[in-house]
Amino acid sequence: MSDTVLCEIREGVALVTLNRPEARNALSMELRLALGEILGRVELDDRVRCVVLRGAGGHFMAGGDVKAMHQRMSMDRAERYRAILEGIHALHLPIFAIRRMGKPVIASVEGASAGFGLGLVAACDLAVAADDAFFTLAYCHIGASPDGGTSYFVARTMGMKQALELAFLGDRFDAARAKDLGLVNWVVPKAELQAETWKLAARLAQGPTRAYANAKALFNAALNQTMETQLQMEAERMADSMMTEDHAEGVAAFVDKRKPRFKGR
Repeated sequence: MSDTVLCEIREGVALVTLNRPEARNALSMELRLALGEILGRVELDDRVRCVVLRGAGGHFMAGGDVKAMHQRMSMDRAERYRAILEGIHALHLPIFAIRRMGKPVIASVEGASAGFGLGLVAACDLAVAADDAFFTLAYCHIGASPDGGTSYFVARTMGMKQALELAFLGDRFDAARAKDLGLVNWVVPKAELQAETWKLAARLAQGPTRAYANAKALFNAALNQTMETQLQMEAERMADSMMTEDHAEGVAAFVDKRKPRFKGR
């Protein structure tokens, strides 16, 4: 297993850490593949009921590795084109895993989130940012366009005009604006980021996991379906949720006037 991505499972929470601190966790092929492998693994791990995605060394992710891009310029045109596509396709696996898994995925963000790093934050279900976090959709500065699902999630997170402003200008913005744009849910002092992220993750890991999975599937589908299809999906997902042990526990706890003790099944 590559050490470019680390994973620790604790009390139902998988702490997934991007681990190239010397490069602000910029994307290497090794990191891309390791992230896809680890997220695919925790998706299927019944011990995991919530996932936290974070970066080592005080930064979330600086996007693509520009030094590697420069080295790639020595390849012939066909070889370079193939290498570019291979790298982009390797990003699709972790994105598919994040959106597909029936577990909440939280981005815990400090320092830089640039290029695909910003897109990765947008792809997560929830995001907590330190007040020192900064963001830029920096592709335009190297004459490139977004990849790895970034255009899909950023447009849906903040709307088309805001997304195109970030794509065309590539300006850097702070955590407060990220919250205003809907890119992050909470901004906290840097010293409290780890504690606040854990508090949220622990709360979700103790929640009704199957209900979360059904809610996530519904919202994933909502922008791409007709009202009739969405309402039918809601009915089916609600019926599935209400057949779980957690639903029975939730109803019993409400009647007994106590806090429910969900087990994720």
